[in-house]
Amino acid sequence: MAVIGVLGSGSFGIAIAQLLSYNTDVLLYCRRQEIADEINATHKLKGWELSDRVVATNSLAEVGEQCRLIFPVLPSEYFRNTIKKIAPHVGPGHIMIHGTKGLDVSEKYESATSISEIKKSVFSMSEVIRQETSVIRTGCLAGPNLSKEILDGQPAATVIASEFDEVIAAGREVLASKKFIIYGSYSLRGIELAGALKNVIAIASGVMNGFGFGKNMEALLITRGLREMILIAKAVGSEAKPFLGTAGIGDLIATATSSKSRNYTFGNHISQGLSIDEIKSEMDEVAEGYRTVRFAQKIIAAADIKAPLTSMLYNILYEGLSVEIAMNELINNPLSMDVDFL
Repeated sequence: MAVIGVLGSGSFGIAIAQLLSYNTDVLLYCRRQEIADEINATHKLKGWELSDRVVATNSLAEVGEQCRLIFPVLPSEYFRNTIKKIAPHVGPGHIMIHGTKGLDVSEKYESATSISEIKKSVFSMSEVIRQETSVIRTGCLAGPNLSKEILDGQPAATVIASEFDEVIAAGREVLASKKFIIYGSYSLRGIELAGALKNVIAIASGVMNGFGFGKNMEALLITRGLREMILIAKAVGSEAKPFLGTAGIGDLIATATSSKSRNYTFGNHISQGLSIDEIKSEMDEVAEGYRTVRFAQKIIAAADIKAPLTSMLYNILYEGLSVEIAMNELINNPLSMDVDFL
């Protein structure tokens, strides 16, 4: 594996490329040719310095042909389309470890009402890879990985989850360094769901922070939010264990408390009265939790789960509920049991 591929030039894609460059040469796919040209000419992007070992390209064919290990780090909204395009250039000999913390839906999603129908219409990114390509060995990368901290040279850790030992080993070999710790997990589905669902709670945390609540409510939101994440994931077949580790509670704490988190920042903007369109125009990258909250709410309704945080956020984002009314309803939440998810 002389050259490792990365699909996506967003901040997390750049961060992964930079981490890889400590150990190997990197071929970074950029959707826009001018971005690839900028990286190759200056070794900089969005103000971040990139290693000379990172070379950018606008050709998916080039990535597939040169790289046997590829890290897709793309917004979930565009993930399937990009994987379709690279499909002719990859095969069973390739390994893909994605870093996308979101979900994909089929055309059947809108009409799905039962849990069994939802499970057949909502897919993780590793499922998308297997549906659209002949790649067999897949995995995902998740954890408290705020890209801005990684690009600033701060130490961090992540979890590589896969059903295959060689995927975990390959990911660890190329990513591990003195400043980046790699843990392994076989709970691929649970890790992927944890990575997606924590973004919902991060947006809720940003809303509450912007509303003026303090650390007591922040701590309550994180613990009750973790409960909701686990209940939602269990409803679609995941176990609780992955949510209690680095990619679960670890990632949740980082994402739900940091102004460097896109989803937390998105929620903060909501509390200030900005519209969704205004926020999207102001932020340079996607807040995955905005899409994920719709999926989560559908599961909540189908499984009859009591998840007041997620439901409150859905009503704010999609039903026009005011933040003030939502906060008052949340404080008067009638649930009385604490740990009811294990």
